[in-house]
Amino acid sequence: MAEMPRAKDLFGDAAPVEAAKRMEEYTEVLGKSLSNASSVPGVAPAADPVSAIEALVANKSLTGDALAGLNSALASQRTAMQDIQKDVTLTSPLSTSFAAFDLEAPAKLLTPRPTPLRNRIPRKKGVGTSHRVKRILGYTGTGTGGVGNTWPGITESTTTAFGSINFERGPKISYAADDLILPYNSYSLSDSVSFDANFSGMGYQDLRQLSSTSTLYATMLMEERMMLMARGTASGYAGALTAPTFALASPVAAGSQTALAANTYYVNVTADAGISGSGFGESILGTEASTAVASGDVLTVAVSTAVAGALGYNIYVGTATGAANLKYVGTLKGTGTFTVQGTTSIQRTGNTAPFSTSGAAASRASADTSAYATGYDGILPTVLGANSGFNNAINSTFSTSNPGAEYQTVFAGLYDSVKADPDLVLLNGNDRKQLSDAIKSGSTANYRLTIDNPGTGGTTYGSIVTGLQNEVTGKSVDLEVHPWLPQGVSPVLSFTLPIPDTEVSDVWSNFMVQDYMGIQWPVTQFAYEFSTYFRGTFFCTAPAWNGAVSGIVSA
Repeated sequence: MAEMPRAKDLFGDAAPVEAAKRMEEYTEVLGKSLSNASSVPGVAPAADPVSAIEALVANKSLTGDALAGLNSALASQRTAMQDIQKDVTLTSPLSTSFAAFDLEAPAKLLTPRPTPLRNRIPRKKGVGTSHRVKRILGYTGTGTGGVGNTWPGITESTTTAFGSINFERGPKISYAADDLILPYNSYSLSDSVSFDANFSGMGYQDLRQLSSTSTLYATMLMEERMMLMARGTASGYAGALTAPTFALASPVAAGSQTALAANTYYVNVTADAGISGSGFGESILGTEASTAVASGDVLTVAVSTAVAGALGYNIYVGTATGAANLKYVGTLKGTGTFTVQGTTSIQRTGNTAPFSTSGAAASRASADTSAYATGYDGILPTVLGANSGFNNAINSTFSTSNPGAEYQTVFAGLYDSVKADPDLVLLNGNDRKQLSDAIKSGSTANYRLTIDNPGTGGTTYGSIVTGLQNEVTGKSVDLEVHPWLPQGVSPVLSFTLPIPDTEVSDVWSNFMVQDYMGIQWPVTQFAYEFSTYFRGTFFCTAPAWNGAVSGIVSA
């Protein structure tokens, strides 16, 4: 075992008293170094600030002021050491943590924006304040426009009046015509980005670009819906939908129906102009009615008289009177009866729905939103209105015994009236599926599904109806799902006329005084502002060559 060096060995050049003093200091320092030794060879031991200050405080030669200052420093250091010695976690020493943010730039745009009608229907140049059209609706022999037929046979004594004089001529033909004046209207949407938002977002996203493109796409999407569902109030347009009349009853719950809680239920109904989930339009409220529902019963709402042009009838129900207390529960497709069941019911198909207090309040229909002064008649008001070629209101699900018969009825009606030969059928996605299922599941349907090229690797399952053969003209009519078409109505459209020399190049057209503009407004406040603008109208030259299947109940 090694021995401690002696004082004279270490400090031999000093006097004995001085050597002893140096040996004492050496021993003290050596002891401290051994007590705070590093566990890593070659690495100096960590300093202990508290011990260093304590050693200074122990110095008896300090003045009173110096000692007080050291004691204050010692207390602060002990407090700091207590905080430092705590564990570092996601909430300590900062509740918001020191974790990095894994933020992916830029923001993701999960925003569907299909506009098939806008992409297909031509946009033609318009001028002035309105678009005017003079139409020959029919003449003798066409069977259109309400013009009758005239027998052309004559004899030598046959005379016909030309002015005030009769001549030996054959009888004159007759005409039907009209003169339409369609006003142009302006349309615009806007957005703004504040200076603070714009500059704060730099390095992450160009918010001005996002604002401009979002506003442009929003304008296109709303125009698509206008072309589909809009109604105008100006002369020559369909105008607002009238409020429907309805009757209430409370029959006993039957079959799989769930009974309502016994109570008095208040009901009101509006005519649907394409309301969708967020609301696009409906008539003003009808007259509120109420009925007592006993335990074990359900509530039925019957609409027996159709409102011309309505896509269906929105049902509002509550347990207290007043529009604010009536909540939307569902839409009756076509005329018929809508059943309101208990809240535990999960039935979502057919003309039935569970009672709910979370739907939109009927007060949103305190004013009419089905038609607008700046509106025009879109496709649905045209094919369901007074000038439609043929509207087959089935008020039921599709036939499974003779799938597609509903459309064959429309094809036949259009051909009988104006010799129309339609080009396209638009459907809601659920109605397209129902039509395909009607063929697959119809027990008496004379259709056969064939699996092409079955292989050992398996066969893709599923079948859809891609077209309908017009049994009258022999033409194959394409089916197309429209992304914004409400369930329950299916337009049958012609885009050209099967007649030469009609002077009608396109049955459906947009006439634009000014097509889309994007306007970056001058800065007048701490914001960048953007607007879209276009001015024009939408018009069907030959509505009698179009029709619809309506009142399609979901299956």
